[in-house]
Amino acid sequence: MMKAADLDAIRAIITRAKRWDLIFSVLGILSLMLGILTFVVLFIDMAIQGVPRLSYDFFTSFPSRRAENAGILSAWVGTILVMLVTALSAVPLGVAAGVYLEEYAPKNWMTDIIEINISNLAGIPSIVYGLLALGLFVYYFGFGQSILTAGLTLALLILPVIIVATREAIRAIPQSIHEGSYACGATTWQTVSDHILPYSSAGILTGVIIGMARAIGETAPIITIGALTFIAFLPTPPFAGDPPAGMFDWIFAPFTVMPIQMFNWTSRPEAAFTLNAAAAGFVLVFMTLAMNGLAIYLRYQLRKNIKW
Repeated sequence: MMKAADLDAIRAIITRAKRWDLIFSVLGILSLMLGILTFVVLFIDMAIQGVPRLSYDFFTSFPSRRAENAGILSAWVGTILVMLVTALSAVPLGVAAGVYLEEYAPKNWMTDIIEINISNLAGIPSIVYGLLALGLFVYYFGFGQSILTAGLTLALLILPVIIVATREAIRAIPQSIHEGSYACGATTWQTVSDHILPYSSAGILTGVIIGMARAIGETAPIITIGALTFIAFLPTPPFAGDPPAGMFDWIFAPFTVMPIQMFNWTSRPEAAFTLNAAAAGFVLVFMTLAMNGLAIYLRYQLRKNIKW
């Protein structure tokens, strides 16, 4: 039998633990609400300033020295093309690297060094990637200040995020799936293609969402590689130029993106350009939400079709 003093001591410990649990919960809710309210206030202020500026002409007009005539045509087209190159470069390479490190690579000191470096690369400032791309893609490979250079630069930026997310998604799969596949005589590639990738695709898409959301708002590396702050033309469509115009001539065209256009407008002294920047920011947020919404929808569909 426990003594009354021992029971009182246990009750005191439990009461103290519950008190600290309540304090931590309240602090967590307050921190969450502070972050959400800050975003909501800033977004509402941006919407109040920018939404009245939105119109058909705003989306179909090039930048202009007159605020009332300025638009974001070259900026939103450039953003979509750069994100397309980024996704086509980073997602297959990142997923393949994650699968290799988790399923194929031998567990030795070399693999450990690679894993540590990948984790460290995820925290490097984006300007460093811009300087790397300036020397590698612009000058060494001769891609110039083009859409291809911008897409590859942002692909390098988000590559560590996708690799880490891929590995974590694979690790979340029960080990019994690996063992059952190998017990049936499947090879490593059959196990990966028929079981590992389908089951981990939802988690991989989460990493892709995070990486692409970061890439679409980056400014520093894009400025470093020479994105134009004022551009009044669009990249040449495939096969639309003079012979020998090809399918991929547009990837070597000069470009600008939404963050650069906003930076250009906010640096001008006229108040009307600030309203244009707010409108462009609203559009950029909408583009980010639309891109993330598509990825979330695909993730939901993949999870729904998975049968464990």
